[in-house]
Amino acid sequence: MLYLILKAIHVLSIVVWVGGMVFSHFFLRPAVAPLEPAVRLRLMHDVLGRFFATVLAASLTALGTGLWMMGRVAKATVQGGGTFTMPLDWWVMLVLGVLMVLIFMHIRFALFKRLRTAVQASNWPAGADAMVQVRKWVAVNMGLGLFIIAFTLAY
Repeated sequence: MLYLILKAIHVLSIVVWVGGMVFSHFFLRPAVAPLEPAVRLRLMHDVLGRFFATVLAASLTALGTGLWMMGRVAKATVQGGGTFTMPLDWWVMLVLGVLMVLIFMHIRFALFKRLRTAVQASNWPAGADAMVQVRKWVAVNMGLGLFIIAFTLAY
């Protein structure tokens, strides 16, 4: 029962994270594009600040629950006298999931900091440059997340 609860939390964390990236990239960004830089960058800073706080929790939750589930299955297999071999789709989730968390940490603690500094200083060209980098790395993470989902569903 605990395994199923953690699996549900794991999947919901990923839905929030990847779904939020899809929403931001394909719906929010184009909707705010016509706004003046000062308005657009303040709005994106506020929205991303809230989103990144949620993604910090969701990404660490997904990583923690994923590792716990892998460990639980490995332990049960070995205790039952078997030999545990991690399936390929689990390896893909683990390696790319850790990469996604690392990329997110770069976005949150380096790139978003640049955006915050630029917005606070009303330095709109620097803010625009920071948003270009945020958008680029969010797109990379979104692509990785969608690949993981597609791979694990097809495997």
